[in-house]
Amino acid sequence: MKVDIIASGSSGNVIAIRSNQSTILVDVGIAKTKIEKRLLEIGISPTSIVAIFITHAHKDHVQGLPLANKYKIPVYAAENEWKSMPKVDEELKRTFKAGESINFEDKFFIESFKTHHDAYDPVGYAITDYNNFKCSVCLDTGHVDKDMFEKMEFSHTYIIESNYQPSMLEKNLEYPEVTKRRIKSDNGHLSNVQTAEALLHLIQGLGEQIYLVHLSSKNNSSSLAKTTAVKTLMKKGYKQDEHYKIEVI
Repeated sequence: MKVDIIASGSSGNVIAIRSNQSTILVDVGIAKTKIEKRLLEIGISPTSIVAIFITHAHKDHVQGLPLANKYKIPVYAAENEWKSMPKVDEELKRTFKAGESINFEDKFFIESFKTHHDAYDPVGYAITDYNNFKCSVCLDTGHVDKDMFEKMEFSHTYIIESNYQPSMLEKNLEYPEVTKRRIKSDNGHLSNVQTAEALLHLIQGLGEQIYLVHLSSKNNSSSLAKTTAVKTLMKKGYKQDEHYKIEVI
């Protein structure tokens, strides 16, 4: 399995996951033409995409859905999330209940899990290929619960949001208090500390790859997100590059 994070952040999110000759995308949150260009830059033809899996229907996760209509790519989303999805050709719609698993053409086994965000039916995904390589994707969520941990555990790769640094959010005079409360709520986003504590629960020191994603451009920094995770994982004696690898996107 090869993982490429094509876009990350409040301006848009796109993740490409390849196994053998097949590619799936998790979210398509930038313009269709930009997705096409970036895919080709990393050696992926849009015609090799076999499915698109949506976490939730906020613009920074779905604005590139015209890609599906152009290349006739099936689009998977939890059943209630279709209430706010952009238009997708009817024959391309695929619906599942949050928490269900999808055995996709014997190429990928995909476990969905309910996340906690201010959308109709948001989910994350634990994706396993035919070589038993597992990648978990946990984007917008206000907290991580027991079921999420159970679905994500024993992954080789973790893609998880580390959205904000609480002190920076509090000092941000551009954000009204109602927005700050939304971000910090149980249906908002993960702080650096929350993400680090989740990783402390998940990482076993077996060489896992961590990608910290969806950082706020105004309420976080790459160095703060990474330092918080690294220091927290030291509680178990886990050292960067020895027990795990970490990258901030």
